Amino acid sequence: MRIAQIAPLWERVPPPAYGGTELVVSLLTDGLVKLGHEVTLFATGDSITLAKLDAGSEVPLRQAGVTVADYPFYEALRLTPLFERADEFDVIHAHVDTFALPYGNFIKTPLVHTIHGIIPSLTAPLFKQHGNQNYVSISNSQRRNDLNLNYVGTVYNGINPDTYEFHAEPADPPYLAFFGRMSPEKGPQLAIELAKRTGWHLKMAGKVDPKDREFYEQEVEPLIDGEQIVYLGEANHSQKSEIMGRAHATLCMLTWEEPFGLVMTESMVCGTPVIAIARGAAPELIKDGETGFLCRDMEECVQAVSRIDQIDRRTCREHVVNNFSHDRMVEGYEAVYQRLLEGRFAKNGHLKKTAILAG
Repeated sequence: MRIAQIAPLWERVPPPAYGGTELVVSLLTDGLVKLGHEVTLFATGDSITLAKLDAGSEVPLRQAGVTVADYPFYEALRLTPLFERADEFDVIHAHVDTFALPYGNFIKTPLVHTIHGIIPSLTAPLFKQHGNQNYVSISNSQRRNDLNLNYVGTVYNGINPDTYEFHAEPADPPYLAFFGRMSPEKGPQLAIELAKRTGWHLKMAGKVDPKDREFYEQEVEPLIDGEQIVYLGEANHSQKSEIMGRAHATLCMLTWEEPFGLVMTESMVCGTPVIAIARGAAPELIKDGETGFLCRDMEECVQAVSRIDQIDRRTCREHVVNNFSHDRMVEGYEAVYQRLLEGRFAKNGHLKKTAILAG
């Protein structure tokens, strides 16, 4: 198959530090190439990929200082000529939220959308207007069935287990870990509260987006003392694997309906169980009592910390390898593409079967 993958322009693919969408796109793109497909990745010019790279900007727009308000201009600038070439591809897969939606009604090539976040009320009418296009959810809980979107599958985000070191034993002295954006929905202030209530040390890492700067400075930063509560800034992949892997548990104190939660799978594949508020996709990722604990509130989280040594760390890793590997993700998307192409062949009869089955 000739497949186009459209990544956001905010970060490089793969990201040097934080960037869940870009990591998923990188693993999916390279995985499809390894399966023999002809893949073009539309991303930033510094991206690293096995596919053919088509640069929409020379450097990541976050690095260039582009604001959220100006970002749509850059998307329009690169998407219009991209979709003018739609006939060059058998499938186009967009990972750019709403920006590709208007183009889908004017091309014959099947267009697949993976929305990596939630659909807020502001953009819900736009998705509903384009509900007949093809959507893949990254968890069952992410689906917006009230919008009558044409979901063609659920494919869980995958990670490459081989790039994460397994830690059979946690560090001594013990500590808890928090990884994620320093934003209200991720609950870093609640992770600190849990550490203080239980007396555990907490190591935190994650970026502070401009829109979250005030929250971080008012609600999180004053609680960081550099001793019991330590903030490490943004962590790259190797730092994440080491720090998270040696923790006794990773905390996911969610205050929103998390659509997936890559940190949970990354933690478990390192052998570290997860203590999470049971919201969004958390119940789909964590096996309660086996790879971590799903909690309703702070009190249950406090209790879970005292029980964390009951979890077998090898079971955590095996759970991710069996259910959330990049290979499983690539196979899932490949199956979606095949179904769409077979359906298109059945409808119009002009696609060759050899094109459908290639790769």
